[in-house]
Amino acid sequence: MFISTAFAQTAPAAAGGDTQSTLFSLLPLVLMFVVLYFIMIRPQMKKQKEHKAMVEAIAKGDEVVIAGGVLGRVARLGDNFLHVEVANGVELQVQRASVIQVLPKGTFK
Repeated sequence: MFISTAFAQTAPAAAGGDTQSTLFSLLPLVLMFVVLYFIMIRPQMKKQKEHKAMVEAIAKGDEVVIAGGVLGRVARLGDNFLHVEVANGVELQVQRASVIQVLPKGTFK
């Protein structure tokens, strides 16, 4: 008689424990994605947004560093391309996205 009572009392608790254990097993996975978002994805999106704003703000005469590490002054602007003067009479045509950094005036002589 005591054994039957014990089984009857533990059966509903075991069924409720399965759904709870499933939620707890998914919790680390969800937590991992949240941490990944705040550590990797969000800062990368912010960096891309800042780079896009910098590239759109480039004007003629700005001194820039392009992707190969070449310094130059913007001579002409286009929609997708820039003409960067790297020496007297030497211009490189580069994509706007290849600009890494805009330097302060007077850096490139």
